[in-house]
Amino acid sequence: MKKTKLLLHICCAPDATVPWPELIQEGYDVTGFFYGGNIHPKEEYDKRAVALASVCKYFEVEAIYQSYSPQLWFDATVKMKDEPEHGKRCVKCFELQLESAAEYAQKNGFTHLSTTLTISPHKDPELINEIGKNICQRIGLLWVEKIWRKDNGFKKSVEKSKQLGIYRQNYCGCLYSI
Repeated sequence: MKKTKLLLHICCAPDATVPWPELIQEGYDVTGFFYGGNIHPKEEYDKRAVALASVCKYFEVEAIYQSYSPQLWFDATVKMKDEPEHGKRCVKCFELQLESAAEYAQKNGFTHLSTTLTISPHKDPELINEIGKNICQRIGLLWVEKIWRKDNGFKKSVEKSKQLGIYRQNYCGCLYSI
């Protein structure tokens, strides 16, 4: 029986440690998608990419690494640079990340899309799921709505990251959150 192809948008390796195996257990054929245009500086992007490679090796899974292209992100958010954290800039960032993942999914034979963003206690999971669902409806994908921080998901991701010895960042990634 052929499994449903799901592209999992990944914001960082630690946040993928809980969703990835759970989606596989649910029967999906999961490929990761690492978008890093929002991550600053480039050295931070590189650290996160290396950490994700370790997670992929551990779970024996594959990920797509979108090329590092921060200019698109800067162009889209520069007018919002003075917005407070959790404001309009963050919404735009979520949109950019999920649109990029959805476009890749559509062009490469995936039928479903989800994200690791909802594991964070610092982000609004309802907003993220709404953005993902709207993007997927617009381009013909199915959104797999999850709130990964439920049932201690965030705590589990911290524990798994420590167990694997992977890099765990202390900011979302954007220049304005440093």
